[in-house]
Parts: sequence; C-alpha cells; structure tokens
Amino acid sequence: MSLQVVVPVGADVVAGLLGNGFCGAVHRPGDSRYDELRKAIVPTFESRPLVVAEAAGRTDVQAAVRTAREYGLPLAVQATGHGTRVPADGGILLRTSAMTSLLIDPERRIAKVGPGVRWGAVIDAAGKFGLAPLAGSSRDVGVVGYTLGGGLGWIARKYGFAADSVVRAEVITADGRVVTASADEHPELFWAIRGGSGNFGIVTSLEFRLYPVRQVHAGIVYFGIDRAAETLRYYREWTTTIPNELSTAIVLTKRPDGTRVLGVKVMYAGEAELAEHLLKPLFDVAGPVVAGELTTTEFGAAAMGGTPARYLDLVDALPDDLIDALAGLTDADDPTVELRHWAGAMANPGPDAGPVGHRDAPYSLIIDQEVPGLAPVLRTSGRTFVNFLADPGRTATAYAERDLARLRTVKRAYDPENFFHLNHNIRP
Repeated sequence: MSLQVVVPVGADVVAGLLGNGFCGAVHRPGDSRYDELRKAIVPTFESRPLVVAEAAGRTDVQAAVRTAREYGLPLAVQATGHGTRVPADGGILLRTSAMTSLLIDPERRIAKVGPGVRWGAVIDAAGKFGLAPLAGSSRDVGVVGYTLGGGLGWIARKYGFAADSVVRAEVITADGRVVTASADEHPELFWAIRGGSGNFGIVTSLEFRLYPVRQVHAGIVYFGIDRAAETLRYYREWTTTIPNELSTAIVLTKRPDGTRVLGVKVMYAGEAELAEHLLKPLFDVAGPVVAGELTTTEFGAAAMGGTPARYLDLVDALPDDLIDALAGLTDADDPTVELRHWAGAMANPGPDAGPVGHRDAPYSLIIDQEVPGLAPVLRTSGRTFVNFLADPGRTATAYAERDLARLRTVKRAYDPENFFHLNHNIRP
C-alpha cells in the first residue's frame, strides 16, 4: 500500500499560521490584496505563493518559520521587494513591510530599524540631528535587505559599505529561535549577515552607525559625447588622486531629446568650493556643459539615480580598447553605461569586517542591455556585487573564495537544511 502525500492548500496553511500564533493579515489567491502583495519591484517573474502573510511583529515571523517547516513549504521574505529575485511559488511569502519601528540615538549616533523601514524614513529622522546613514541611490529601498547585501552608498568612499556600520541585529533562525548577533554574541553569524544577504535567518531589527553629514555638494552634470574617450582616460588617472569625501561615476546615456551625452555623477561630503576645485580638471577635459548642475543640498535631497544592471562587472583597470569601445557606442546601440569609482574606505575596512566581496576593485561597470560588439573588450572578471546582481545563479561570484568557504560553514551551523534558499543562495 503506497503512502498518500497530501499537498496542503491555502486554507490549511492559513490555519497553520493562525495555530502558530500569527496575528497579521493572511492573503490567499483570489483575495483582494493577494496580487498586489505578491509582486516584487523587479518584474522578472510572477511569484504565486500559496499565501502572502503580512507580519505584524517578531512573533509573526517566528510563526511563519514554524508553519513553513511543519508543512514542508518554501518560505520567502519580502519587505519592499527591490531585492526579490526568486519566486515563492507554492510556498509562504512573508511580507515584513509593516514592521517599521525606527529609533534614532543621536548621542551614540545609532539607528535601530525594523525590517520594513525604507531609507527615506531613516534619512529624514537622522537628518534632524545632522546625521546621515549609509543609504544608497533611492529613498524607497528597504534598509535591511540593502544592508545585508553590502550596501554601496554615495558616501561609502568616506565611511565604507553599509554592512560595515552594523553593530547589532536580532535574527530569527531556521529553527525559529530569536538570537542577537553582535561582536559579542553569535560572532560568526554577525560576521556572515554583514554582506552574506538573507541566507542565515530573518533579521527583525538592525542597529547601525550614523555619520555627521548634514549637507553635500551633489548632482549630475552632462557634457557632449564627442570627448568621451578623452574624459574616460583622464578619469582613469584622476580617480587615483581625489580624497575619499568625493564620490563620482561616469554615465554614458541618451537624454530625453535623443542626444547621447556623457554625465558625471558627483557627491562631495564637504565644502562646495573644494569640490569645484577638485572637479574642475575633469570638467575641463569633458568640455562645455550641456545640462545639469551641482548644488549644495541636504544629504537626503541629493537625487543620484541608479542604472539597472543587465551586465555587471567589477574591474581593476580601464585599458584603452575598453575605453574606446564604451565611448564609441552610438544612439543606435542606445545602452546606458555607468562606470563608478569605488576604493577609499570600502577597500580599507576594519579587521572584523563582514564578507562584502571584492573590496579591492577600483571600479564597477554596469550596462543596462547586452551589446554584442563589446564582448571582445570587456574581459569579464566574473566578480559581482550582491546588491547589483540580478541572476541568483551567480551568487558565488559576489564573494572572495575564502569568504565563500567561511559563509558555507556558518550556513551549516545556522541553516544546515538550507531552509532559507529563496534568495541569493549560499548552500551549506
């Protein structure tokens, strides 16, 4: 007589969640908000979970973990959905976007946030005290997911990756326990979550340092495309001379009027006069300004924008043939290219820094579409960065070999069955 396997349906899972003490709303297919809540920001797939469960607090997160384990279901965690890359088909999609507690300790320069908090809220709250977090390009991105993936912000050359500023986290492990991860408690877990993404548990609160940055000199200035090659060659040398307070990127793109331009993104955490002095040689090479300007503004008001990554690589050098190929892209090719300068504090963390990979790379190169003609000169290093990585199958390329081996050891200790796998997965 064969054993009959009963596959749970949505009603069974709802009952299981409620039986484990889940207090938030639970949505099944056909419910009014199910289709809205199951979607990620990046529309690369259709996720169809058995239920979408909206956690109201830590105990709800524990209840979702217990229920998923009891029913043998996959569990995915989503706050804002910006980092969601794997569908939760046939499982439980746990939404933590309602967990928005936010506390600022101005004396200690520490922020404590729940997993649903977005950067805009932290920027505004910290700004009242003349402080700034290591936020990225968008106010709408969730703090926790961004930080666990490393977190590359526009003052990172001065203060490091966002993951480097984490001081404590509350984590729900794969067996439903609540643990505190810090330098003194569960230190290996603390090391792993600071760059290892959501592989080791669900973070229900995160504490991190803030920095004394009230105003920045920032913006995007656009130049004609005809001197792109000369500008990139100069940029290659110029970036070795500038202070860590200055962060820049070169963007080759098309403006709304159809003209192809070279843009320079700038954020300087210091006096405007010095920023203008440092930038003048680069701007002189780029030629006459066709649009845009730099302004002194509140840190949170600087709109830097981002480039979607179809091609992503971390590069050690900018050889002439690569520069010529990038500068030679035409309106017919129509890609947006962003070459961003790293280095600074990102490359020189403290001795206890987490596994943010490839810190020694001086540049990242992002292209928003495939351009076959570039393939011969790209010389792909194969190194990537989790926050920019769209393909979960390439997760291993985001880490140095030694860090990846250590991450797998931590995974075996805290999640040996790979319960948390609907992510940029690191297998035990």
